[in-house]
Amino acid sequence: MRDLPRRSVLSLLGAAGLAGVSGIATAQPSPSAPTPGSSNADAPARGATALAPPPGGWRAVAEDVRTETRWAWKSYVDRAFGHDQIKPVSGTVEEFFVPGHPMGLTVVEALDTLWLMELDTEFAQGVAWVKANLNFDVDAPFQVFETNIRMLGGLLSAYHVSGDASLLALARDLGDRLLVAFTKSPTGIPYRYVNLRTGAVSSPETNLAETGTYITEFGSLSNWTGDRKYYNAAKKALKYAYDHRTSYDLLPWDVHAETGAWRNRYATIGPPADSYYEYLWDGWHLFGDRDLKAWWDTLIKAILRHQTDVVNGRLWFSQVDAFTGARDSRTQSELASFFGGLFAESGDTTRGRAYHDSWTAVQDRYGVLPEGINYTSLRPTSVGNQLRPEYADGALFLWLATRDELYRERAHRHYQQMKQTSRTTYGYTILTDVTTGAKGDFCPGYWWSEQLKYYWLIFGDARRFDYTSHYLSTEGNIFLGAKK
Repeated sequence: MRDLPRRSVLSLLGAAGLAGVSGIATAQPSPSAPTPGSSNADAPARGATALAPPPGGWRAVAEDVRTETRWAWKSYVDRAFGHDQIKPVSGTVEEFFVPGHPMGLTVVEALDTLWLMELDTEFAQGVAWVKANLNFDVDAPFQVFETNIRMLGGLLSAYHVSGDASLLALARDLGDRLLVAFTKSPTGIPYRYVNLRTGAVSSPETNLAETGTYITEFGSLSNWTGDRKYYNAAKKALKYAYDHRTSYDLLPWDVHAETGAWRNRYATIGPPADSYYEYLWDGWHLFGDRDLKAWWDTLIKAILRHQTDVVNGRLWFSQVDAFTGARDSRTQSELASFFGGLFAESGDTTRGRAYHDSWTAVQDRYGVLPEGINYTSLRPTSVGNQLRPEYADGALFLWLATRDELYRERAHRHYQQMKQTSRTTYGYTILTDVTTGAKGDFCPGYWWSEQLKYYWLIFGDARRFDYTSHYLSTEGNIFLGAKK
């Protein structure tokens, strides 16, 4: 299936509104039509041609991904095992949550990826470390959002794939410690930080993503422990923000947990709001909660009506004043590129394709996506790349929705560019400047949980993954669809 021609996309995404905004899906594209924006006349020729898989086919690409994962894991184990993150240029370590106090973040984030790749020796090695060493009785403030999506999510996904009750017990212990950030808040919006030992909370100045990115982790914990309190707390925080939407049905991204007051005027689909919307859809998908579906429908309709912006034939979403609908900024964060896949998951493949096309134009220009762009010119507003997985995420979910090989080709190019630009002595590292290829010295934990997994699933026809019924969290953790 191919996309609508550019003029058809413009007719769908016109200034007066969008086709089908009262629902989610729009008309499906013509099978013979070209990709909107695919001419990329203003982009260099470098990398603009879709790549075919190597002679061994997509399975050979998947095997290469597994080989790279095994190699990077060995480097991590040899030089940083148990520390939160490896610095792969120098071969040294750094901690993510508490300076000087390792929490095994990379281990926890990697577990379900290792299992899906059938790297069973490495998976067992990681689980053994967790059982012997992981302890959440730490007298230090932890960021609730990051701890939830990374540590709680990683433990829950490891439990899902293995059935090991000790992993669920650790998850429940952590969930109880995080829950205090919700129950101590007058509004139910969690404080940003909680001391895991004392329960002291801090930083009520928070944002939309850190308000609403809990329902799938907390909900899975409720399902697997039989205790509804986790789900109820996560849903209450989502609801508070939704109930205080503006008259335009838009949500500013900056909020105060104690008063519930909006602290700015601006709505964005990017950070720090992005995963709030993702988890409305995900909560409906995973738990069948009709309230979450209704909230998603209302908010996505407003986003499409007020934030849609078509520039040079490409679909983008501007930042707007949530109280007036007036456009504020034509910049976009790379982290928002996952939204193409989210559209596809929710049934709107037309917009999903068009938005992924827009980011493909950026990839065609730079090879590796910069952290942020001005989408009127495609010039970077931030030239680094933190080993980001969002574009590959979008490709995976568009491929799952359409089975169009175009998205495998795009993911293949993303993988090849990562190997070319970020592979270093002891693993993979961030780039400090995509325009020069300058490297940093840092491998984020999410690299293990997200794009390695996305690559494996899109290339590998993975035997341990149910391609018809599954769920991956915002951190790429699998809570549904493990085939044992």
